[in-house]
Amino acid sequence: MKIGIIGCGYVGSTVAYAVLFKKAATEIVLIDKNHQRAVAEAADISHAIPFSHAIDIYAGDYSDLKGAELVIIAAGVNQKPGETRLQLLGRNEAVLRQILPPLLENAPEAMILMTTNPVDVMTHLAAKLAEELGYNGHLVFGSGTTLDTARFRSLLSAKLGVAPQHVHGYVIGEHGDSEVLTWSIVDIGGLQLDDFVAAQKLTFTDADKEQIDEQVRRAAYVIIEGKGATYYGIGAAVANIVDVVAHGQKAILTICKPLKEVEGIADVTLSMPHLIHGKKRMMPLPLKLSQEERKALKQSASIIKKFLDDFKNGAS
Repeated sequence: MKIGIIGCGYVGSTVAYAVLFKKAATEIVLIDKNHQRAVAEAADISHAIPFSHAIDIYAGDYSDLKGAELVIIAAGVNQKPGETRLQLLGRNEAVLRQILPPLLENAPEAMILMTTNPVDVMTHLAAKLAEELGYNGHLVFGSGTTLDTARFRSLLSAKLGVAPQHVHGYVIGEHGDSEVLTWSIVDIGGLQLDDFVAAQKLTFTDADKEQIDEQVRRAAYVIIEGKGATYYGIGAAVANIVDVVAHGQKAILTICKPLKEVEGIADVTLSMPHLIHGKKRMMPLPLKLSQEERKALKQSASIIKKFLDDFKNGAS
């Protein structure tokens, strides 16, 4: 599968590297406003090809996206000192308006995967802009809480002493402070969490839950404080999405997409589990949440919706 990556900073270049070692694509075109950076990243990553598999990776421009089945947008601007989130969103929307017309002109049938933060809002805006330009907004989706879900499962697996592949649970809602950990439906190898804990004679308290919840919710802040940016985790998460799409794995991932309604909140984009069945087929799955989790999900959806409304009213 041919893919494009727009934006060759830490995230975009790490995605390309992770895709190489995941063997998730046969061709990758890197595009960046700093073409020299794209050339350098392509060259550097290409030197790792002998240690993975045959792939064609190169720097190009939008015309090179022809034939791409998936395009990842990792481009965006960083927040300036004293700048509000709404102001930052305005500048990132301007970046989107520069990217989408040439992207869609050259790859009109491509799926578009957003990674730029705030990813829920950016995915919502990208889908709306694609529709304004006459293209299919349903082909736009975001990385959402795929990384948050992985963090949740990893931390829980370490606490319980079981491989994370056997831990099932989701992080849904906003990719951010209001995200919701679905404790009520966690299962370990088919056993509900409480049953597994009892069977293994483990101690697992509400305090343990709160600690894991805080670690998942604050993970990015801790990493950014220590090294300035996060990119390995999201790079691997996006490479996994590419692999699922490319090979039709029928996997369930917590991506974000525009949804008609979530807990009474209309026309909002946030993360829910989606069954990804090959290319262009992404079906949201209903979850049997507790009342507390449903209330938290509604609050999360309301936060995103208010942010979108404030931006729309401020931009009009």
